[in-house]
Amino acid sequence: LDQLVGLAMLVVASVVFLYYTIWTLLMPFVDEDHPLQSLFLPRVWAIRIPVILILLGSAVVGSFLSVVMIRSNRKKALKAKA
Repeated sequence: LDQLVGLAMLVVASVVFLYYTIWTLLMPFVDEDHPLQSLFLPRVWAIRIPVILILLGSAVVGSFLSVVMIRSNRKKALKAKA
């Protein structure tokens, strides 16, 4: 099961990488009225999506660290009282 999950993650990451690479590096050289353009979002989203993901990831990591630090301080305070 672990190998299957790992393979699925590798395939998804490869597809996303290939799609993003084609979208950002090759599609600017294709005419706007070409049918391939309909497969991709507008180019402004090539910047917005990674920025949103970075902000969300930073918020999740920051929240996790805050929770860990708060719990650690509570344990230290309980030990000091005892």
